[in-house]
Amino acid sequence: LERVVVPETYPQLLAIPLTRRPLFPGFYKSLYIKDPRAIQAIQSLVERRQPYIGIFLAKDDTADKDIVTDESQVHKVGVFAQITNTYQTGPDNSALTVVVYPHRRIRISELVQAQPPASDADNASAASATPGFLPINAPLIEYDVPLANVENLPDQPYNQENRLIKAITSEIINVLKEISQLNPLLRDQIISISVQTGNLLLDPSKLADFSAAVSSGEPAELQSILESLVVEERLHKALVVLKKELANAKLQQEISKEVDRKMTRKQQEYFLMEQLKGIKKELGMDSDGKEKLVERFKEKATKLDMPPAIQKVFDEELGKLQHLEPAASEFNVTRNYLDWLTQIPWGQTSKENFDVKHAASILDEDHYGLKDVKERILEFIAVGKLRGTVEGKIITMVGPPGVGKTSVGKSIAHALGREFYRFSVGGLVDVAEIKGHRRTYVGAMPGKVIQALKRVQTVNPLIMIDEIDKLGRGHQGDPASALLELLDPEQNNSFLDHYMDVPIDLSKVLFVCTANTLDTIPAPLLDRMEVITLSGYVSEEKVAIASKYLAPASRTSNGLDKHNVTISNSAIEALIRQYCRESGVRNLKKHIDKIYRKAAFKIVQGNPGVAVGSGSAQPSTDSPAPAGSDAVDATPVSIEVTPENLKEFVGSPIFTSDRMYDQTPPGVVMGLAWTQMGGSSLFIESVLESAVTPDSKPSFSRTGQLGDVMKESSTIAYTYARAFFAKRFPDNKFFQHASIHMHVPEGATPKDGMCQSPSAGITITSSLLSLALDRPLIQEVAMTGEITLTGKVLKIGGIKEKAIAAKRSGVKNIIFPHANKADWDELPEYVKEGLQPHFVQRYEEVFAIVFPEL
Repeated sequence: LERVVVPETYPQLLAIPLTRRPLFPGFYKSLYIKDPRAIQAIQSLVERRQPYIGIFLAKDDTADKDIVTDESQVHKVGVFAQITNTYQTGPDNSALTVVVYPHRRIRISELVQAQPPASDADNASAASATPGFLPINAPLIEYDVPLANVENLPDQPYNQENRLIKAITSEIINVLKEISQLNPLLRDQIISISVQTGNLLLDPSKLADFSAAVSSGEPAELQSILESLVVEERLHKALVVLKKELANAKLQQEISKEVDRKMTRKQQEYFLMEQLKGIKKELGMDSDGKEKLVERFKEKATKLDMPPAIQKVFDEELGKLQHLEPAASEFNVTRNYLDWLTQIPWGQTSKENFDVKHAASILDEDHYGLKDVKERILEFIAVGKLRGTVEGKIITMVGPPGVGKTSVGKSIAHALGREFYRFSVGGLVDVAEIKGHRRTYVGAMPGKVIQALKRVQTVNPLIMIDEIDKLGRGHQGDPASALLELLDPEQNNSFLDHYMDVPIDLSKVLFVCTANTLDTIPAPLLDRMEVITLSGYVSEEKVAIASKYLAPASRTSNGLDKHNVTISNSAIEALIRQYCRESGVRNLKKHIDKIYRKAAFKIVQGNPGVAVGSGSAQPSTDSPAPAGSDAVDATPVSIEVTPENLKEFVGSPIFTSDRMYDQTPPGVVMGLAWTQMGGSSLFIESVLESAVTPDSKPSFSRTGQLGDVMKESSTIAYTYARAFFAKRFPDNKFFQHASIHMHVPEGATPKDGMCQSPSAGITITSSLLSLALDRPLIQEVAMTGEITLTGKVLKIGGIKEKAIAAKRSGVKNIIFPHANKADWDELPEYVKEGLQPHFVQRYEEVFAIVFPEL
């Protein structure tokens, strides 16, 4: 802006309010203007080279106005200021920063309100139409801003040689010197003002204004200085304000010195403590147990990669431990917590191996068969190789007991190179076993998962949760619900154990669960799992497993490595056929162990000098051989187990025949069932309770341990059999007068539909029709499938287990629902070998198969 000559008088100004402290002549100030009217008016003044405004202290410090609209809003005395610079600021340049320089004191005499002109009126006519507006301010009328009529307030005449003025001036200068020594910022301000205004100390009026401007006095005190026109009075008031400022500066200095003194003392104490530790170390004087404990925790923490949140908790607990007495009860609680906190392997991972060939060799080495299961696991590892990690997966292996679920989990850990930890949740009723106890309880400890991390010392182990289908539920909570958070990949990255009370990342843990059935697993928990089904073994697989795995391991565990005790394949087949018909091989292992124990007993009984645990025999001498001696018999004993002498080792056969009926009579049909033990065959029998006469009434009774679903299936089958018989053989009135009793002889356990879904319908229907026709079904046939009231055959489950059961029972024909054809096609060839499947959609097709001559 061009330099303009400041007029001596300017009777009418735009009045701007100022909060917190007044302005004094001679000191620049920047104003922040947000009111659009004020912005336009100021810009108009600058454009017309009339850059003058009046600035007055507002009475209300909280006021947020940019224009004085009422005289009562501000103090009467203010300053006449020149606008030296303006620039746009604020959001979207909506505000204006105005730099002003005050020249002299002024007083408001009157506030003139604007009256906006009509659109067609010019400035001259607008000024004449607005009483009180001077012509020079006519352009401001259109902005609707009031103007203030002001008058100058010159200082009253004074004599610089006045002794009072000199004395006060000298005292002000002394006080300013003291303050400048305490406050370097004020010293720089004095130098800057002196350069701008010449010698500030030669003008008492300016000195008083400067003293007030640089002080932090109360607004009322500063306004009083501004209103003082008598220089002696103004100097006196300025001196009072400066004295207060000096007192504040001295108090700040004392506080600063006190803080520095305390900090220095703490540093001295720290150095002295370090020197004391060094002296004790040199003299061999051990520190107390608490210091050792703290040092041990710090040392363990430095080796761990704790997240920031965990590190903060550790530091807080360690600080608490340092201030606790060892005799306090809280000391042991905190120590145990820090012990657990530093035993979790934060950031420690084991290197994973995603080599599919390596994994396949381990699975084949550890397990025989299970081709489909191995393929699923290898697919899983292959995906992990492409992704670089296998986190976020919850594998659940479902199958009968003894089929190798737990050992498959160990093999997965071995193949991946992960640490393995197993715990069982069968019968678990306490949530604290999963989530841990609160630290306030006596004997509190974390849950099983935190214990697992402590044991394996890596954050990416394979944790096996056994028997997840046998979870209990008690008054301590529902463990199945607690497992929801643990087994959810979206939540377990911040698993919160009650004892640890810090978020723990379990997303890198691979969870593998085992179960015998899915029926008892809650649906929300099952939804988080990837299910792999392990079916039972057929006889050929059991023979191979027994000869390759079970027999060698049992021979070693019974100390028979140096004796020639063998079990022939025919003996193993007889053992499986007559003693161990279940789906798994656990019972088979028990019987093989029994055979080798019996053999060991026979060897020792025939050679009393054999040393226990030596695995060899030695002839007895005059004195018996001491226990644990390494005596060896010169001629090892040979024992061969065959089907003929098998009874000597394992007792009488449990199963004397493959089937209850070699030839099924009328009313008897073989059905196929699925149980938690795998597949099994059972016979459904139907007989007449009394002779059929024209006067007898029809009835239908059922016995055997049947579930509700199978009872409903039998009712549906009975109704359909009557309808089918009446339609096919209208002259035969059998069902109108027959009292029928149906029984399931091998129903030792409740058969709820003979599988996971009802599947006994066509079997019961065939039994009833066979009885009504007094004609047996074709031999060597078994069937499974549910029936509707209209004769449609519905899809069932457990195809592989039922096929294995049929193969074990020696049948050749199996009747399945047509909807299960795809399941049959997926079965291995060794399971389908020797079986002739028949797939049916309606019962009429079943009838044609089992009664071909009708």
